[in-house]
Amino acid sequence: MSAPLKILVFSHRPEVRERIVTAVGRRPAADVGRVTYHESATIADVLMEMDSGTVDLAILDGEAQPTGGIGLCRQLKNEIDACPPIVIAIRRRDDRWLATWSQADAVLVHPLDPLTAAETVADVLRNKQLPVVQG
Repeated sequence: MSAPLKILVFSHRPEVRERIVTAVGRRPAADVGRVTYHESATIADVLMEMDSGTVDLAILDGEAQPTGGIGLCRQLKNEIDACPPIVIAIRRRDDRWLATWSQADAVLVHPLDPLTAAETVADVLRNKQLPVVQG
């Protein structure tokens, strides 16, 4: 049995992190397997986790304060060589273009639908680029 995949969830608001975790669930799809969550309320913690190389996927709150997940996503995608996939959670459907600008791999729109959230995360994990091991 393989180790669970690690999902980083960032928002300055604990209730938003809880909604994301609840919507995606512990097993977004049978073929993806179980996931574990690391919840983060600060940019410093996000940067430390992403730099550790142990995150399989990040879900960032686009409305987080003082730094939103949209700008943070763009920074991570441009600064981390093998950046894991990032999903942005936004409040307004019209803000999808911002998530595209941020180079996010997918977008979730509040209020989160559990079926859509789990399916979106599972699709991103399935399409995740795995590192090529050369020997």
